Amino acid sequence: MPSIGRGCHELRIVDADTTWRLVYAVAPDAIVILEVFSKKTRATPSRVLDVCRERLRAYRGARDQGENDG
Repeated sequence: MPSIGRGCHELRIVDADTTWRLVYAVAPDAIVILEVFSKKTRATPSRVLDVCRERLRAYRGARDQGENDG
């Protein structure tokens, strides 16, 4: 999902009558789960996109800080 950031993807899981979405980012050292939500429309809610961007930014900031500390 380039609208969130580089290396971000969405996994769709159909469970009974609910379709789940798992948004994740592939990093060199981890698979980062950004959000899991049920989706009822084609468009991803802007709130979900905002939360994912913020979580990805926080992860990358923490990772970069750890690299600088070590």
